[in-house]
Amino acid sequence: MNTEDVSAEEWWRFNRLKYNKGLIIAGFIAFLLYCALGEIIIARHEEFEETIFEMIFQGGLYFIMILIANIFYSLGCVIDKLFNTKNSHPFRERLFALGYWFSVSLPIIFILYIMAIHY
Repeated sequence: MNTEDVSAEEWWRFNRLKYNKGLIIAGFIAFLLYCALGEIIIARHEEFEETIFEMIFQGGLYFIMILIANIFYSLGCVIDKLFNTKNSHPFRERLFALGYWFSVSLPIIFILYIMAIHY
């Protein structure tokens, strides 16, 4: 697909899968950080155990957060249509990159914050 000759709606729809893959990978990395650092940092102060029930519960909550993130992703298209009057591809790419890296960094930053307050 030549992404430079498409409308804003088509471009954002085409890139949603990339966005969601990034969110899933970031969630997995955040979970691994939580398990690894939890044993080192939290276990020193209180009991730390990760059960199957907790993993399913946390996965469900993360799925809800992905749904909320996708609502904000849709705002990218709205902002694109409002401010990208020349249908500039570089503008669209920068807007996507800004939202993408912000969104995928949040789960990891959140886990690091949790570990910092327990340290």
